[in-house]
Amino acid sequence: MLSNAVNHSVVDRLEKITYLMAMDQADRDKQDAAPDPAALVGSRIRESRLARGMTQADLAAAVGVTRSAVAQWETERAGQIRGNLTRIASVLGVSVQFLLDGSSPPMSERPENGSELALLRLYRNCTEDDRAFLLRTATRLARTAERERSGSS
Repeated sequence: MLSNAVNHSVVDRLEKITYLMAMDQADRDKQDAAPDPAALVGSRIRESRLARGMTQADLAAAVGVTRSAVAQWETERAGQIRGNLTRIASVLGVSVQFLLDGSSPPMSERPENGSELALLRLYRNCTEDDRAFLLRTATRLARTAERERSGSS
């Protein structure tokens, strides 16, 4: 009877060791795996939206979906993102390719003309406080312009 108890104890220990080794290997495999670029679409949407000073509600209205849909896209949960990708990219001023795989830089980071380039150069020479002030002011002006465009259509 003692030999059965010892064997059972040894088997239990071996099972536990095997389980722990398998879990350690699974953790190492996860760390070694390259991130799936497609899984980052939502984070690129969020990054681009914030760079334009838009809220989720602003993006939703411009694309023609609910704010909840935007929240779902940004958190990689669900939603009809494929059917809206072209509109999302257009509203955010980025390429569809950037949203899909991040391979091309956002179009919004490239100055469109000399005035934008001049503003960018001046902005870079400002203090952090002045940059924050300029960003708040530009956001307010952009929202006012968007409301005026929406009201006249």
